[in-house]
Amino acid sequence: MPSVPGKDGRRILIATPRGYCAGVDRAVDAVEKALELYGAPVYVRKEIVHNKYVVETLSRRGAIFVSETEEVPEGARVVFSAHGVSPAVHAEAAARSLQTIDATCPLVTKVHKQAVRFAKDDYDILLIGHTGHEEVEGTQGEAPEHIQVVNGPEEVDGIEVRDPEKVVWISQTTLSVDETLKTVRRLRERFPNLVDPPSDDICYATQNRQGAVKAMAPECDAVIVVGSANSSNSVRLVEVALEAGAGKAYRVDRAEEVRDEWLEGVQTVGLTSGASVPEILVRDVVERLAEIGFTQVDPVQTASEDIRFSLPKNLRADLKATGVQPDRPHKVRERAGRARERTERTGVSQ
Repeated sequence: MPSVPGKDGRRILIATPRGYCAGVDRAVDAVEKALELYGAPVYVRKEIVHNKYVVETLSRRGAIFVSETEEVPEGARVVFSAHGVSPAVHAEAAARSLQTIDATCPLVTKVHKQAVRFAKDDYDILLIGHTGHEEVEGTQGEAPEHIQVVNGPEEVDGIEVRDPEKVVWISQTTLSVDETLKTVRRLRERFPNLVDPPSDDICYATQNRQGAVKAMAPECDAVIVVGSANSSNSVRLVEVALEAGAGKAYRVDRAEEVRDEWLEGVQTVGLTSGASVPEILVRDVVERLAEIGFTQVDPVQTASEDIRFSLPKNLRADLKATGVQPDRPHKVRERAGRARERTERTGVSQ
């Protein structure tokens, strides 16, 4: 439980778990190991993860980020982002003789496989997610003739299916758990025999980060979420904080975006970060808040995480063949680890 505020009454409640998830760690690792092994440039389709700092750091090391596969020179090496791509993108890469490294999060791959399986069984598939999000585009591309996207419960009345008895729902992995359940309940009202996916699609890290925010939000006059604007799970954390009772909530990419006026009259501020955010950015916000007078830091831990995903098979094989250790931490993670250690020395435990 959080401790009683110090004599100045101003404290930070810092959520654990927060920051990097296993899928993000694997994706960033894939780009850094590819640069180390093959040399620059290494092309990356879309942002490898949705975080400005990570993209900028990898760009300085020689990664070239492109919007579409056609921007990659023929025969070059390209990494597919953690959000996944459709079969059409794989086919386009093959047609251009690209050397691909697929850094799709294994939890996203699981949803792709669900889509393929249900499409094979001729179900109408309702994909709960945000139209235009890269993960949704990749999943929908697995069976576009069977899948329609449902952005939220307000869209349920407009859904049309071929057979109400053969309808299944799946979801984007980074959604708000509560909002997804609202949509599912509304779908079940329309389609009583709606089939559930064989396992929960919303990833463990998304649920854990939302759970930690829910635990601390009622005690917080304000919550600050570190994460980029195009990071779905970071944006959801702001919404979850407000729904769980925080007085107000803000999202920032970097510490310098924290405004003094946000914290006027605030005694307790909650702090967390999205699943694609390195710890160094959280450390910077802690230091920024200390300048304003928030010098006491108390952890709110609701879960422990020890999940790790192996690198893509072809990259791992090439690393082993050249004697490079596949499991050595990537540089962004090393810096994040040092930042977490400094955070912990201020009183935050992991």
